[in-house]
Amino acid sequence: MVTVIDDKSEHCVPFILERLQAHRIKHESRGNVVPPFFLGLNGVQGAGKTTLVSALCNTLRSPPYNLPTIVLSIDDLYLSHSAQVALAQRHPYNPLVQHRGQPSTHDLALGVSVFNAIKQRQPFRLPVYDKSAFNGQGDRADGSTWIAVNQPGEKPIEVVVFEGWCVGFRPLSEEQLERKWREAKAREEAGEGRGRLGRHNLADLQFVNESLKGYDALTNSLDAFVHIDAENTQYVYDWRLQQEAAMRAAKGVGMTDEQVVKFVDGCE
Repeated sequence: MVTVIDDKSEHCVPFILERLQAHRIKHESRGNVVPPFFLGLNGVQGAGKTTLVSALCNTLRSPPYNLPTIVLSIDDLYLSHSAQVALAQRHPYNPLVQHRGQPSTHDLALGVSVFNAIKQRQPFRLPVYDKSAFNGQGDRADGSTWIAVNQPGEKPIEVVVFEGWCVGFRPLSEEQLERKWREAKAREEAGEGRGRLGRHNLADLQFVNESLKGYDALTNSLDAFVHIDAENTQYVYDWRLQQEAAMRAAKGVGMTDEQVVKFVDGCE
């Protein structure tokens, strides 16, 4: 059994409340209608994002704030299974896009449409992704399960928590990317490598980096940002193995341990 200790909320929640107050003051001082507040939150899997998000949402939705708040995970913007398969087939020799996870495997048009609906306070449905579909490969859940938001008679959403491991990532310049790749490759060859950057072909990394440019359409909308680090990235493997084992026990489907390791390798 894993014990979850929340050691982040006491630091992060006050910071976010301060940024939210500054956001409101800025717009009210100009005589403008205060637009919805977008918070970006990222961190490696298992770093405590879910626990922090839960504490934050409970705070914002409760008195004295009473702010309609939603959480949008970047995971729920993954491509449909058929679109992901097509992407993998177009780049059969790039291991980074053979499964969901990396920038290029999300539906950015869907994400932009959701962000725009929130900003314009229009009715929409919050997308849901089913990670158990296709034996753990995942697929977009049926539209009937998507969550109706900003419906007539409801208070419109005022705060959006946009969370995920690569939320807020920015592309590197070609020079930066190649330099980091060459440095990682040199460490690998010297037996000092700890990550996997140097094990990939530069062209494969360039594809992901180029794809990341499109994510600026979402990142540029963020009003505040929180990054959660991990003391040891090995925790990510342990957590994902536990999570997938729980999914297999509950639904009878999910990735094998070997598939989980390969999946996390791609992110790390």
